Amino acid sequence: MRRQLMWTLVVRSFAALMFGALALVWPEVTVEALALLFGAYVLADGLSLLTSALRRRGGDMGHRTAHAAGGMLGIAVGAVTIAWPGVTALALVSLIGAWAVGAGAAELWAATRFRRELHHEWMLFAAGGASVVAGVLVGARPDAGALVVAQVVGVYAMISGLLTLAAAWRLHGTTAAAHRPRRTRHAWHT
Repeated sequence: MRRQLMWTLVVRSFAALMFGALALVWPEVTVEALALLFGAYVLADGLSLLTSALRRRGGDMGHRTAHAAGGMLGIAVGAVTIAWPGVTALALVSLIGAWAVGAGAAELWAATRFRRELHHEWMLFAAGGASVVAGVLVGARPDAGALVVAQVVGVYAMISGLLTLAAAWRLHGTTAAAHRPRRTRHAWHT
């Protein structure tokens, strides 16, 4: 279970970091290009979350539900964004803001469920919080334009990607430690 979760976090991190880097280094981004980039990012993130929710057997049902909800939201938003990349800037900003708040809430919910399992869920709390803040910032100024939205969402994606990657790394460390053979001290090795 931990290994699967670790790889889910790695895939999500990679998608966030790629989207964030592209959004930040492509300053002349158009609304249509931003829509396609964003759609690909949230679609990959949603598929990763939904796959994780469906592949986990047993375990915490609340955590699986949080991943499934976040995954379905990402898939729906990604599909809509890719299907209509020529959407107006205002509609795209509203969609990005709503997704960021919804995805952040699902991440916060999942992090509360992790608390009992992993003891280092603060990184996922921070990633969820960053998502909610980015969604509120984007939603507060829907008239800001594609460049500002790309910068805000790009910075959020980079922060979220790094935090999620750090959580995956810590999970890898705890998984590796749990699978190492324990050394026992025998009486004749004194």
